[in-house]
Amino acid sequence: MMKHLLKNKNNRLLVTLSAVAVAMVGAAYAAVPLYDLFCQVTGYGGTTQVASQDADQVLERTVEVRFDASQERGLPWTFEPMQTSMTVQIGETALAFYRATNNSDRPVTGMATYNVTPFKAAPYFSKLECFCFTEQTLQPGESVEMPVLFFVDPLMDEENRMDDVRTITLSYTFFEQDADDAGATGRRDAAP
Repeated sequence: MMKHLLKNKNNRLLVTLSAVAVAMVGAAYAAVPLYDLFCQVTGYGGTTQVASQDADQVLERTVEVRFDASQERGLPWTFEPMQTSMTVQIGETALAFYRATNNSDRPVTGMATYNVTPFKAAPYFSKLECFCFTEQTLQPGESVEMPVLFFVDPLMDEENRMDDVRTITLSYTFFEQDADDAGATGRRDAAP
């Protein structure tokens, strides 16, 4: 009888621990997509919004948008904004360009990450098109101009806590993608 009770307890413990292990593995796989979704919805960490259409109104209020560029150490590119800043009306659709040049003797695929500062402005900074939506493959010595089409959402003007925002900085950092990760085909994808 005692053996039977111990065996049942051990079986229940084994099932419980197995279920916990499976749940932990599932949570680990879901953590990154859930965190990305959280950042996109809230603008946490300077994550910008992706818009499918222009703003519905343009306001008189303006903000200065500054542009910043960097690349990971070891990426054989020169990457820079083609303009340092521009003044835009809130709700106005604007177009800015960055230039990337592959300084190596081999094709290199890169992917840009981005953020906006101040972080509280991120939920109101919307991109319609951006080179950062896709990987970019540059051939040896190739130089390209890459666009970003954006607007600052007029809803920002309705938030009292946003009254002090006069300048927004859009920053990109390019990272090299491994050939296996990038599926390098030698083509440069356009933004959607």
